[in-house]
Amino acid sequence: MIVIGAEEVARRLDHRICIGLMRDAMIALSEGRTQQLLRGIIDLGGGDAFGVMPGAMEGAGFGAKVVSVFPSAAAHGRSHQGAILLFDRETGAPVCVIDAGEVTAIRTACASAAATDALARADARRLAILGTGEQAWQHALAIRHVRPLDGIVLWGRSAEKAQALAARIAEATSLPVDIASSPADAVRDADILCTTTAAREPILHSDEVADGTHINLVGSSRAGPVEIDGALVRRARFFPDHREGVLAQGAEYLKAKEAGLIDEAHVLPEIGAVFAGTAPGRRHAGEVTIYKSLGSIVQDLASAAYLYRQSRPDSAPR
Repeated sequence: MIVIGAEEVARRLDHRICIGLMRDAMIALSEGRTQQLLRGIIDLGGGDAFGVMPGAMEGAGFGAKVVSVFPSAAAHGRSHQGAILLFDRETGAPVCVIDAGEVTAIRTACASAAATDALARADARRLAILGTGEQAWQHALAIRHVRPLDGIVLWGRSAEKAQALAARIAEATSLPVDIASSPADAVRDADILCTTTAAREPILHSDEVADGTHINLVGSSRAGPVEIDGALVRRARFFPDHREGVLAQGAEYLKAKEAGLIDEAHVLPEIGAVFAGTAPGRRHAGEVTIYKSLGSIVQDLASAAYLYRQSRPDSAPR
């Protein structure tokens, strides 16, 4: 059994490659070629949580991710930390342990990029990002690979963090990055929006979002915290990463349903079905589309199997 640390993950899991891995993994999920349980979450209090995500995927073996989510730790490094354990399908042996924090950071943004490629308008050029943490950074790096961006607008509660991240993004991407004074200001001219915050109550409302916007709804990964209001959920074509998971744990959907604004039918086929061409995505330029990202173990398994093959090309899990 080998160990792949964060530095090796960052070096090998290229965004362009990972976008393709995420597209293939989500197609496999929507076609029933994967197995996964709903994530088990232990609420540790104070916004902290511990999760376990088991699953299996054709061509990627089987395994589990164990992860802690400590929002307060983001100020000192990373909010999501843990390990992915990968097993070989034929022998049943554990073959690899991988840093889950780095994989989660990259694969989450790349799944959003794949969804953006499928759902955003073809002429989308302006990206807005709400949040200043690891996912804000990774989404800036990933989304530029699926649309030729003219610029990025960034908003965060801390002006100091927003300025620091804006400078980092501008240096890495050579794109102009502006700082907005509020979420509404950030999204006013956006074609693509990524919400990557730890907000517990809505920071964005439907009347602040222009027609034709595509939204990657990322920050809340469990029932409870929400980033947008129910009116925006109701207004948009709402695509889940994993439909069963979103119906059970997608906070924005659950809050809108509880308010009587929508029902289960509002949650459309999984994004993998859109990738595969078996379900329609955007139907016209004026629609608002939402990709709801909870994160799926198959995304982790696809990434882990790729990393393992890169390290041990003659010993790939099946």
